[in-house]
Amino acid sequence: MKYYSTKDRERLHPFSLKDAAFAGLAPDGGLFIPEYIPQVDMAKVEALAEKSYADMAVYLAQTVFDDIPAEDMDRLVRDAYNFPIVLNSFAEGLYNLELFHGPTYAFKDFGARFMGRMLGYLGDGQPIIILAATSGDTGSAVAHGFYGVDNVKVVILYPDGKVSPLQEAQMTTLGGNVSPLKVAGNFDDCQRLVKTMFNDRELREQVRITSANSINLLRWLPQSFYYFYAYCQWKKQTGASEPVVVVPSGNYGNLAAGMFAKRMGLPIKGFVAASNANDVVPEYLLTGEYRPRASVRTVANAMDVGAPSNFERMLWMCGDSYSNMTSEIKGFSCSDGQILDAIREIYEKYGYVSDPHSAVGYLATRHYGSNGFWLSTAHAAKFTEIIQRAVGITPDLPSGLALAMGKERCFTKVSADASRLADYLKG
Repeated sequence: MKYYSTKDRERLHPFSLKDAAFAGLAPDGGLFIPEYIPQVDMAKVEALAEKSYADMAVYLAQTVFDDIPAEDMDRLVRDAYNFPIVLNSFAEGLYNLELFHGPTYAFKDFGARFMGRMLGYLGDGQPIIILAATSGDTGSAVAHGFYGVDNVKVVILYPDGKVSPLQEAQMTTLGGNVSPLKVAGNFDDCQRLVKTMFNDRELREQVRITSANSINLLRWLPQSFYYFYAYCQWKKQTGASEPVVVVPSGNYGNLAAGMFAKRMGLPIKGFVAASNANDVVPEYLLTGEYRPRASVRTVANAMDVGAPSNFERMLWMCGDSYSNMTSEIKGFSCSDGQILDAIREIYEKYGYVSDPHSAVGYLATRHYGSNGFWLSTAHAAKFTEIIQRAVGITPDLPSGLALAMGKERCFTKVSADASRLADYLKG
């Protein structure tokens, strides 16, 4: 399998898996995509899903990354996916997929743990910096996914005052090879800084860097695996087929991964791109006009993205066709007040404590009356202050999160200045 940039329309510059993974962003500023989309045997997928998530993921990973020896891929995948994934039923027709049972209690664990193990496997012993921007959960997942990996330094950029205290604690209490940078700005500033570093040829001649955001194909593609598992569980519980999947969305790596799974042969009817007030993609789906802009702060902070990187991959999979995209995806956006009301409604009706991002998924599901499920992307305990505002209770804190909250936080404050960040990375 070779990989190309989304901007390389004539496919003149192929990359190997290793080169694409370590580059992160393509030299022309595009995102890497595979030369073709492999097809899966759904009967085999369903049989393996009956055994375990890891058994199914091994098969899918071998299909997508076909140049890794089978025995090595088996070991890497089983080490990455040693935690459960749960399809939860509220009532008839209402299902959510809990993706927050990993070590950092967010869906980012699925991509970050796979990527950490793969880069360790593909590495050649030369020092490398993993550079990532986060609006919430990516930072902790990447930090934990790469913590202690030989010859790797992890640099996490996060916006000052715009992540929850618990999210910050998970990023800033590991130490070791993890260096958190608190940026004076918003997530878009953090993401801009990362992209600027990757486009800085002088810097990249001096320092070896790659990204662990969903712009990196090793973070992005493994997220397609849980769509297959969710489908198998949903079909088993309901006897139905072709669900609509509602995806709470910020940088759109998650939704782009679902679209990739659909093109691999997963029988999904379509998707709902569910956003908070940062509604760039829902607006595009409604009007045909794509207007990236500065993000606004909301209670669903991991979705506070005004210029989603993975929109390029979505366009690629739709052949740059607006009609193709709108036939597959519906848009939805909501306000903070609606999110808080949804958290309250879910708790009062079903006794379930939902994090704010998952509540956006619930709202979109109810809005469209979708026959399928929504993705629940984070544990509610990571958003204690918001849960208290919505329902007046403090969610139980899992032991792993309580441990992080009790540790000293270590970070470096920086401005949103690209030249200073470049100097820091050269340091």
